[in-house]
Amino acid sequence: MFYRSEMEKALPVQLLEMLKKMGEEELKLFHFYLQYEPGDDFPKLYKYQLENADRLKTVEVMVQAYSDRVMEVARLILEKMNEGSRPAQEASTVSSEEDLQSCQFKLKSDLKKKFQCVFEGVAKAGNPTLLNQIHTELYITEGGTAEVNDEHEVRQIETASKKPDRLETTIRQEDIFKASPGKHEPIRTVLTKGVTGIGKTILIQKFTLDWAEEKANQDIEFIFPFTFRELNVLKEEKFSLVELVHHFFTEIKKAGICSFEDFQVVFIFDGLDESRIPLDFHKTTILTDPRKTTSVNVLLTNLIRGYLLPSARIWITTRPAAANQVPPQCVNMVTEIRGYTDPQMEEYFRKRFRDEEQASRIISHIKTSRSLHMMCHIPVFCWITAKVLEDVLQTRQKGTLPKTLTEMYIHFLVVQAKIRKVKYDGGAETDPHWTPESRKMIESLGKLAFDQLQKGNLIFYESDLTECGIDIRAASVYSGVFTQIFKEERGLYQDKVFCFIHLSVQEFLAALHVHLTFINSGINLLHEEQMPPKWSKFFKKKKSLKSLHQSAVDKALQSPNGHLDLFLRFLLGLSMQPNQTLLRNFLPDTLSSSQTIQETVQYIKKKLSTNLSAEKSINLFHCLNELNDRSLVEEIQQSLTSGGVSIDKLAPAQWSALVFILLSSEKDLNVFDLKKYSASEEALLRLLPVVKASNKAL
Repeated sequence: MFYRSEMEKALPVQLLEMLKKMGEEELKLFHFYLQYEPGDDFPKLYKYQLENADRLKTVEVMVQAYSDRVMEVARLILEKMNEGSRPAQEASTVSSEEDLQSCQFKLKSDLKKKFQCVFEGVAKAGNPTLLNQIHTELYITEGGTAEVNDEHEVRQIETASKKPDRLETTIRQEDIFKASPGKHEPIRTVLTKGVTGIGKTILIQKFTLDWAEEKANQDIEFIFPFTFRELNVLKEEKFSLVELVHHFFTEIKKAGICSFEDFQVVFIFDGLDESRIPLDFHKTTILTDPRKTTSVNVLLTNLIRGYLLPSARIWITTRPAAANQVPPQCVNMVTEIRGYTDPQMEEYFRKRFRDEEQASRIISHIKTSRSLHMMCHIPVFCWITAKVLEDVLQTRQKGTLPKTLTEMYIHFLVVQAKIRKVKYDGGAETDPHWTPESRKMIESLGKLAFDQLQKGNLIFYESDLTECGIDIRAASVYSGVFTQIFKEERGLYQDKVFCFIHLSVQEFLAALHVHLTFINSGINLLHEEQMPPKWSKFFKKKKSLKSLHQSAVDKALQSPNGHLDLFLRFLLGLSMQPNQTLLRNFLPDTLSSSQTIQETVQYIKKKLSTNLSAEKSINLFHCLNELNDRSLVEEIQQSLTSGGVSIDKLAPAQWSALVFILLSSEKDLNVFDLKKYSASEEALLRLLPVVKASNKAL
C-alpha cells in the first residue's frame, strides 16, 4: 500500500529498504511471485536468477529486469502477498512524497484531457469547444429535499424561471463541499438535482477541471469522477473499492495506492437517474473494508451511507425523479441547478455567437416566443436553438422564424439531414435533404425513442437496441451520421452506450414515429391492444388523425408524472400544415385537415372544462398554442381588460386560461396580489400555481 513517507530516494534504495522489512519467509514468497506471477505483463524471472539470492542480489536482478518500473512490480507483488502479514504491510509503506505528487500530476493531466473540451451535442465528430470558453456559471441553490416532483421537467423549469429575486442560498460550484455560514458540521455527501440538459454533467466536469488545473479545491488530493452509464456495465461484476478505483484510474494502480483513508478524496457519481444498478439502502450488507471484494451495488450503497471510507466526500447528481433513491439521512446537503437566468441565457448566446448583431437578433427572437424563452433556461435547448436559428438566419433573411417547439425541432431535424447530405453524400445544400437511407435511419431512431420513452429509459445498451430491432453496428452508423441527434459513448473496454442528446429530442422523435406509423398503416401505437397488421390496412382510410390525437390527449392526462406532456405537444404540432411542409419529402401525404385540427381543439377545450390539475391544464394550453388556437386565452384577456366577467363566476376552463396567462406573462412574479382577483377559497386553490411561482402573495 502507498502511504506518505520519506523524501525521494533512488529506486534501488527504495527496493532494498522494502526488502529489509521482510522476514525470510516473506522474501521466499516474494521470490515465488517473481518467478510465476509478477503481475500485469511484466516478464517472469528464472529460478536460477534468484537461487540463493539475498536482498542485495534480488535488487540487482530486479533492476536489470524491470529498470525504472521496478517499484511498480514490487508493489504488485506485495498486493498479492498475505494481507495479514505485518512485514509485508510495513514493507509496502516505503514510498516518497515525490511519488504521490507524480501520481497526482498524471491523474490531473488525464482529467484535463478528458474534460477541457466539450462537443456540444456531438459524439464522434465536430469542432471541440473549450469548456472554459463556453461555460456559463450555473444557478445552484442550497436546500430542498430529495422528494419526487410529479411535473414534467419542462414545467419545473417554467415555475422556477418565474421567480426573479430567488430567496434560496446560492452556491458557487467550487464551494459545493463548504458548509454554509453558521453551520459547522462538515459536508460529506451532496446530492445535486437538475432536469435533463440543465448542466449537471458540465457542472461536475468544471469542478473537476478547476481542480486538475489547480484553480480551486487544492486541499483535495484525489477526485474520482464516475458515471452510472459506465458503472451499469459492471453491475454483474465484483470488485473491492480499491479494485474499482484501479479499474477506472490506472495511474492510481500503477502508483500502488491502495489506502484511501490517508488522503482527502472526492468520489463523484454522475447520473443516478440512469442507474440500472439496484441500490438497496435497507437490506444491503454492511461493508467497511475497502479491500473486500463484493458487488458494485453493495460498494455504492456502503460508500454513500458512510460505512465504507467515511473520510471520503461524495457528490451525486440526478434528475429530480430519481432523487428519492438516496435516503435523506445519507445526504448532508441537497442542491438544485435551476438553469440559466435571463442574463445567463443572453451570456450563452453572446459567447456562442461572436457576431454581436446576430446574437442580439437571436436573443430578441427568443424573447418574443414565451415557449422558446422558457425552454432556453435549459442549456442544451440553448444549443439546439442556436443551431436552428443560425441556419435559418443564413438561409432565410426575411420571413417568419420558428416560434413553436414543434417547428423548432423540425428545423433541427432538417438541419441535421442537410449536414448529413452535404458531409456524407457529397451533395449541395440546395439538394433534397432526405434520401431513402436517411429516412430509414430517422424512422429506426423514432421507434427506439418511442419504445424506450414508454419504459422511461434515456440511455440504451445493446440489449435495448436489439429489442427495438436495431443492430448495434447500425446504431454506431446512426450516431456517426446524425451526430447531433444520437450519441454513442464508449466506456472502459469499449462497452457502448447510446442516448439522444436530450430527452426532448427523444420525445420529438417518438411523436414523429407515432404520427408516421398512423399515417402509413392506420395503427394507433397509443392503444393498449393493437389491431393485427393484416386488418389495419382495411381501416386505414376510415381513420383520421382525430382518433390518434384524442387517445394521445387521454394517455397524457392519465400519466401520473407528466412524462408524455412534451410528446403530446409535438404529436399535435406535427399535424399542422406549415410543419408538414417543412417535412416534405419525409412525410407522405397526411390525413390532417382544418376540420381535424378544429375537432382536436374542441376535444382539448372539453377536457379543460373538467377539473384537471393545474399542471395538466397548463400543458393543454401549450398544446392549443401548437395548434395555433389562442381563443380561450384571448377571451379571458379581453374580459379582464373590459371588466366584463366576474372572477368568481369563471368556468374551470376559464380559470385554467387565467392561470396560464399569469404564468406566461413576461413580467416576473415577485409579488402576486391575490386580492386583485378574488379572496375566496376557490380562487386561492385555482391560483395556487401562480402563488407558488411568486416570491410573495398578498
